[in-house]
Amino acid sequence: MNWALRYPPGMDETKPLEPVSTERPPLKPYASRSAESRGRLFPEPESKTRGAFQRDRDRIIHSAAFRRLEYKTQVFVNHEGDSFRTRLTHSLEVSQIARSVCRCLGLNEDLGETLALAHDLGHPPFGHAGEDALKEMMKPFGGFDHNAQSLRVVTKLEARYADFDGLNLTWETLEGVVKHNGPLLRGRKKLEDLPRGILDYSAAQDLELATYASAEAQIAAIADDIAYNNHDIDDGLRAGLFSIDDLKDVPLVGPVFHEVRTKYPELDQSRTIHEAIRRMIGEMVEDLLNETQKRIDAAAPATPADIRHLDHPVAQFSDEMRANDRALKKFLFENMYRHYKLNRMTSKARRVVVDLFQLLLAEPGCLPTEWRKNAGKPGTRETAELVCDYIADMTDRLALDEHRRLFDLQSRIS
Repeated sequence: MNWALRYPPGMDETKPLEPVSTERPPLKPYASRSAESRGRLFPEPESKTRGAFQRDRDRIIHSAAFRRLEYKTQVFVNHEGDSFRTRLTHSLEVSQIARSVCRCLGLNEDLGETLALAHDLGHPPFGHAGEDALKEMMKPFGGFDHNAQSLRVVTKLEARYADFDGLNLTWETLEGVVKHNGPLLRGRKKLEDLPRGILDYSAAQDLELATYASAEAQIAAIADDIAYNNHDIDDGLRAGLFSIDDLKDVPLVGPVFHEVRTKYPELDQSRTIHEAIRRMIGEMVEDLLNETQKRIDAAAPATPADIRHLDHPVAQFSDEMRANDRALKKFLFENMYRHYKLNRMTSKARRVVVDLFQLLLAEPGCLPTEWRKNAGKPGTRETAELVCDYIADMTDRLALDEHRRLFDLQSRIS
């Protein structure tokens, strides 16, 4: 099926195709509906001007954690260059893809957008280097998981409202934050095996962790893959970590670049890259739409609950595109994420996080006043969890500044 153009019923297929309306289509029966939301942990009057999921989206956008994504690493540390993606620009790209896909499938695009904007709120500074460092430091204290940290951010750490901690988001948004990659209680896994943020919140509200999330959450998860695969190619090429010629044998990517170069032989490299990236995003989105619609047709869900209780996801790439996706990730891992320039950056970033964690765990008196008042004794789990929250909250810039203040004897204390 062509998702951009389609024939109206009864129209002669030899005639020109009619563009699909850009207006919001009616929701499918299995789409999430804000009017049927399971509500918020703390009851509030409904908005007169916005649906429940629109209100969730607005609370996320206005949160301090969302603003800080501007200065958190996607791949390149923030100060490495102004044109590279950050966690904020990545989240915006994911939300655009998720919203478009949800609209085409008759799903709730407000919920899809909300989940895309929220999915990285728990990421610490320095991208995966910072996350790996916190995982290592938190091993004796229950571990670290960025999805669980996102849940802590939106249910506890954001301190903005008079009546509750967190953002008091709907059940559907919270479910999507923790389950967008699939059920958390599979096989022999028990509730007590889950990361602390999820385990702690489960005592207050059941997010049905043994089932899949909504179709909208599943779409947001794959939109994340589409966005970062493509913008990492873009950023990697612009940073000179690899060349267009290096991509020639990568499935999907190589043929698309060849097609663009053949059609536009005089095009400069910057426009060549952009033209190829937009085509690859288009092909991935089209494949996701077709495969997801096939799965929905086969499952014939009548309600959102039917989606949740399937034994497989409905949102997925085709087998061929999944193979392409694996090949692309393999290329990026070998040629970008493990490039010596990124290894050097990653090494420094990891040391910053480890140094900060070890010092603050041993000397919680060095924490800022608003954090220190909730710390326990040095070396305890209580203090480790608070220090983890403090560091995960940081931007790249703040982490570097804090490291300089604490470890550079010549630095002024502020």
